[in-house]
Amino acid sequence: MPVPCLLRRLCLACSLSLCAAVADAGPLHVVTEELPPYNMTENGQVTGLCTEIVQATLKEAGLEGYFEMLPWARAYDLAQHVDNVLIYSMSRTPERERMFQWVGNLVSVQWYLYAHADRPVTLRNLAEARAHQVATVNQDSGEQFLQANGFVVGQNLQSSARYSLDYEKLKRGHVDLWISDQLNAYSIVRQAGDDPQQVLMPALEIPDLGQDAFSLAASPGTPAQTVEKLRQALERLHQNGTYDAIVKKWF
Repeated sequence: MPVPCLLRRLCLACSLSLCAAVADAGPLHVVTEELPPYNMTENGQVTGLCTEIVQATLKEAGLEGYFEMLPWARAYDLAQHVDNVLIYSMSRTPERERMFQWVGNLVSVQWYLYAHADRPVTLRNLAEARAHQVATVNQDSGEQFLQANGFVVGQNLQSSARYSLDYEKLKRGHVDLWISDQLNAYSIVRQAGDDPQQVLMPALEIPDLGQDAFSLAASPGTPAQTVEKLRQALERLHQNGTYDAIVKKWF
């Protein structure tokens, strides 16, 4: 058999083996947290802006995934240590860069330290916030960012499992500040029956948290070819208008 023909057959065999390996892995385990309006549970189903983008990405890539809503710390741990796990909506911080395989950005965000309008706080910089009690979510990017900047859980950080608990702490005066992105904060406040324009006071914007975006990432043990399929699929969603249609629906 001529050498070029043999090489072509070997390449084809390798490609088929890679595809089979991806198929044998089964559906991807897709984990997230309650973070409305990006990811949330309604009528027993996982939904939200970022959820729909991830679902569309999987469909475009020809991959299957089963979604599970978990406390963030548990989802974060799974995505670090279990193969074939996707996690969203996650800020791509320098501390996390080498811990995951990054598929791409899902949506732009703006982070703030919020005070309650009844108990206003004025901050000139992040260092001044260390004198206050701040509500955070366990192991989320806001908490990790503050810890990297000298804040300590149990001293000036009060860690919770959910953002809704953070707002309750702020509302009841158990903390002075709450770190959250704007859309999530507004959604949580509205779900509590309050008007975010009336009760939330942005005490300090944090423009350098998470490169201003929530992302989709894969666990280190997820096959590289699977991650590349997802990257290409997400890019096609931007090109064919699917991404814009999903975002428009939620805004």
